[in-house]
Amino acid sequence: MKQRTLARSCQFEGVGLHTGKHVTVTVQSAPADFGICFVRTDNARRPVYVNTFTAVSEERCTVLSENDVQIVTPEHLLSALNGLGINNAAISLDSPELPILDGSAAQFTEAFLNAGIKELPEDKDYLTIDEPFEYETESGARYRFEPSDRLKIDVTVEYPSKVVGCQSAHYDEDTDYAAEIAPCRTFCFLNELEPLLEKGLIKGGSLDNALVVVDEEPSEETLAKLREAFDMPDLHRAPEGYLSNAGLKFDNEIARHKLLDLIGDLTLAAMPVRAKITAYKPGHKSNAEAIDALVAQAYAGIEDEDDE
Repeated sequence: MKQRTLARSCQFEGVGLHTGKHVTVTVQSAPADFGICFVRTDNARRPVYVNTFTAVSEERCTVLSENDVQIVTPEHLLSALNGLGINNAAISLDSPELPILDGSAAQFTEAFLNAGIKELPEDKDYLTIDEPFEYETESGARYRFEPSDRLKIDVTVEYPSKVVGCQSAHYDEDTDYAAEIAPCRTFCFLNELEPLLEKGLIKGGSLDNALVVVDEEPSEETLAKLREAFDMPDLHRAPEGYLSNAGLKFDNEIARHKLLDLIGDLTLAAMPVRAKITAYKPGHKSNAEAIDALVAQAYAGIEDEDDE
């Protein structure tokens, strides 16, 4: 397959989920072998390339850091690029954190499709492995990587929640990413909300850009705090088990969102991946660690071939 970029530039505006800061992002086309690179226009315009060397271990979002510059929460934009097979893009932004928009990758994906995808003359180089291997993190996330002639991903999540429980989702190159993965929103649990607000996080969070799982009917005191925080006087627990839920996009939307995140984090490999990936309880920190292991395994195989 040929390398891809955008046919024309796209612009997005919004607020960052954690910082709450307004940001304008411009995604432009780039030449073959450019990769994906961010530039902070508010911070000396030093480049931050997407690879395992720039990834910082964070639990709640992907963070890239290079040349004393940080890029926060790029995973949904990166997922849209990867899901559409776009592997070259120049991205500028005027704030540290990308916009959360509706909590999914849908708006990024729609804009990229409307802008058009341009094939470049050069072929894609793929990251592959010769032998299966497994990787497990301290958090209990487990990954199995197997050789494959195409990308295939199976994700399973499991929570001690009667609302979520155990969910699975699948992706391969025949999946309609725009329809089946991109619309799936980020999420959290009700008991996580108050501590996050107290820590000064999710300043840009709202019920317009996140699912909130509510296993038990919350107290009126808790609801009062949340109604004030989100300026939603009618905030309540919906029968489906979510906070004022507007309706799930899919029964397994939470698993699909974890899949969306993993597709975005796979751009840390700095080249398209061809492998079968089975992930159990993945998260951003464990994704970064596992992808680092995947890259090391792939290059070890290349070195073994060179030694022969």
